[in-house]
Order: sequence, then structure tokens, then C-alpha cells
Amino acid sequence: MNKDSWLLPEGIEEVLPPHAEYLEARRRQLLDLYRGWGYELVLPPFIEYLESLFVGTAHDLDLQTFKLTDQLNGRMMGVRADITPQVARIDAHKLRRETPTRLCYMGTVLRTRPDGFGASRAPLQLGLELYGHPGVESDVEVFRLMVETLRTCGIENTYFDLGHVGIFRGLTKQAGLSTEQEAELFDALQRKAKPEIGKMLAQWQLDKNIAGMLSQLADLNGGDEVLPKAQAILAKAGDEVNAALNGLQQMARNIKQALPDISLHYDLAELRGYHYHTGVVFAAFVPGKGTAVAQGGRYDGIGKAFGNARPATGFSTDLKTLLALAPATVVKSAGIYAPYVQSPELEQLIQSLRAQGERVVSALPGQQGDAQAMRCDREIVQQGKQWVVKQI
Repeated sequence: MNKDSWLLPEGIEEVLPPHAEYLEARRRQLLDLYRGWGYELVLPPFIEYLESLFVGTAHDLDLQTFKLTDQLNGRMMGVRADITPQVARIDAHKLRRETPTRLCYMGTVLRTRPDGFGASRAPLQLGLELYGHPGVESDVEVFRLMVETLRTCGIENTYFDLGHVGIFRGLTKQAGLSTEQEAELFDALQRKAKPEIGKMLAQWQLDKNIAGMLSQLADLNGGDEVLPKAQAILAKAGDEVNAALNGLQQMARNIKQALPDISLHYDLAELRGYHYHTGVVFAAFVPGKGTAVAQGGRYDGIGKAFGNARPATGFSTDLKTLLALAPATVVKSAGIYAPYVQSPELEQLIQSLRAQGERVVSALPGQQGDAQAMRCDREIVQQGKQWVVKQI
């Protein structure tokens, strides 16, 4: 057989022992964390019809989605590239609750190309969503759980970026920009191309005050000084912009009160997920990695296509990326090696140990490898008429 037959596709990886066991332990720990906050686990399907996967503004995922034809009925299906739209469908169409609903999820997604989290095209996406509450308090709750997720995975020296898409969106409405002009300005802002921004604003002959506010968005990034500065610069903006800025300030106050030890950074020109999010956006960064390791924000109305447009906020990350960024972890051998002996007393001890959650590896006749080779740190030995567990 050709040696290339064993190669995996680019961006597709496998997790081997003992790291798979370590990843699974973290998965359980995180889901227990979310459960403690009232989040219920959902398990959406790996494949769905395209119109369901692309509900609402999730059409941005079109290029990232592998597509195939259902051989049963000829309809087009897609392998999920993001679980968030699936969870929104579950909330809006399946559960249809009137109360705030907290849902969490974890599962593999498949993408046609690597995304910002890393080189993988098959991330283990982890996240949670809070539906049915429009206030900043729910945004803060989700943000706090994002921080707790990183801490649980051992991610240190993290700084967090806050923004609000409503500021840019409100200013472009106030300026009366066309869809094409808005897209052109959006692109330039993401690149912080200030000369280019100034040139296009002058060319469009906008109102002096509006042009001045738009031109200074690229400079509104940094620490605690940014929000008072933004308040002064955007003083003549409309109600939508002022409401967005006030909401961002309130969220920053609430976060600092709940998490006084974290580092907050503000960027009013950072518009990640602009076509998807409707309010506050946030992301987590670590030194040495240029892309966010976790991100989220508010995306109200996503369930409209299913007849239930509820307020929504959430975050997501890739668990495999988080564990790769965490300090090197030595996965210790842990297990009990049992000899191959026909003994009712030995078998009873083995069953008792397994019932207590121990990993017990039974020897096989004629096998190679001792207890240590089988990743065991203890073994069962016979002392007199008793079988006992002994440290190696």
C-alpha cells in the first residue's frame, strides 16, 4: 500500500492516548462547570439540510461548509461548520420557551478551510448560548463563563477585547451610507487604514460632524481611557450610537466588579462578526497568538426564521486549541495491572476496583509488556491468600 494512504487530509488531526483521555477529562469538567450555572447540554446532529444550517445571518458560513446530496431525497445537506445556528434552531423551534434558556454544547465541526482559532479544519467546538434576555447582565454572565473556561484549561496571561457593532452601524446609518460604501469603510477600518479612510470620507462629502466621528473610530482603542474619550468624540452621534456606548460602559463596569483582576482592552473599530452580531462583541487573546482563542457577543433575532426571534448572547472556542496553548501537562500513568490468574477472589477484587472508578488492565496470556508498559502505576499481587494492590 502507498505510504501516502495513511496521511490525513490537511487540517484534520487525531488525538491519541494519553492526550485524548486528558481532553475528555477537561470536556467533562467544563460541561459540569456550565451545568453549575444552569446551562443544559444539547447534542445537535453533525449534518443537516442547508437551509437549516444557514438560518438567519449564518449564511456567512456558506463558504466554510462541506456540501453533499441526500441520496434518499436529493436535497442538499451540509456538514456543520458552526454549532451556534443549530442551537438557535433548537431554542426557537424545538424548545420554544418563554423563560430565559441556557444551552451549552460541545462537538466536532468540519470546515473547508482553517479558521482564526488555528490550523485545524475540524475543531472541537465548545460554547454556550443564553436566549430570552436582552440586558447587559446576560452578556456579562456569558463573558464570565468564557473567562472561567480559559482558567479551567490553564490559560494564563489572557487579555480581553470589548467592542460594540452598534456604534459603527449607528454612525453609518446617520451618515446615510449605501451598502457598498458601508462595506468599503468596514474593510478599511479592519485594517486600520487611516489615510484610506480619510480619503474615502472626503470623497463622499459627508456631514462634517459625522465624517469626523467616523474618521476617529480607528483611534478609539486601548485601555480605560478609551470609553471617556469615545464619549467626547461621539457626543453628536444619534441615539443608537449613544445607547451602544452606554451599554458597553455598563458591561465594562459589571465585568470589573465581578472580575477585578482581568485586563480589559477596548476597540470600537473591531467589528468581528459584524454581519452576525447585533450588539456587544468580546474576545480573548493570549501573548504570541494573533487571533482570538475564544470569542462571542450578542446576536439578537437569530431565531426569526423559525418564528421566534429571541434575544441571544453566547461565546464559543475550540477545546483542542485551548489545551494546546495551556502549559505543558504531563499525563501520568494511572492504572492497576492485574495478572492472568483464574481466581474468583482476584476477579471479585478487579470488579470492585472498576466499580470505584479505577482503570484495571487485565494481563493476557503470553502478552508482551509489563505493568509499566501498559501505563499502570500499581499492580495486583498475591500475598498469602489475599490479593492486594501494590504501588510499582
